[in-house]
Amino acid sequence: MLRVIHFFALLLLSMGAQAQVSTHYVSDDVFTYIHGGPGTEFRIIGSIEAGQPITFNGKTEGEYSQIVDNKNREGWIRSDFVTDKPSLRERFPQMEKELIKVNEQLNNISLNTDNAAQDLQLANKKIVELQTALKSALTERDLAREKVSINQDEQQFKMWQQGGMIAGFGALIGIILVYIPRPQRRKNSRWM
Repeated sequence: MLRVIHFFALLLLSMGAQAQVSTHYVSDDVFTYIHGGPGTEFRIIGSIEAGQPITFNGKTEGEYSQIVDNKNREGWIRSDFVTDKPSLRERFPQMEKELIKVNEQLNNISLNTDNAAQDLQLANKKIVELQTALKSALTERDLAREKVSINQDEQQFKMWQQGGMIAGFGALIGIILVYIPRPQRRKNSRWM
């Protein structure tokens, strides 16, 4: 019975240890040795380059943490060399892809900006042309109005002139008629 309880306790501990296992990294600014135990007095199993991914199982003793490296070697390294942030070795390819993507977007924006600048130049030229055409049309309109006004004035002058001539002829005829002797009426007593 004691063995069964001991077996279940070990099983629970191993499951709990596995639940705490997570991927960590060796910090970017170190090259460190893996020791067989939690301290420098234990033998060196191997070394880990900066930025290598490791598996941290959650065990720490003093200044050391137990890890499994990328070659499946289980050992201990200083806890201050363990970080949960991805190393530059891991982040660099992603950053490179993002940089390429951002450069492509920047190039597209630059092309769009160049196209927009060309469109703006064409629009400005068109505006200048339209403004010139508008000035020309306004000048022609003003000249046409002036001609119409002059024609109206000339027509009114001609009407007044013709009316004056008609009135003058009428007055002259009236004067002449006043001085023309009138025929005398015959008297009824006369025979013929």
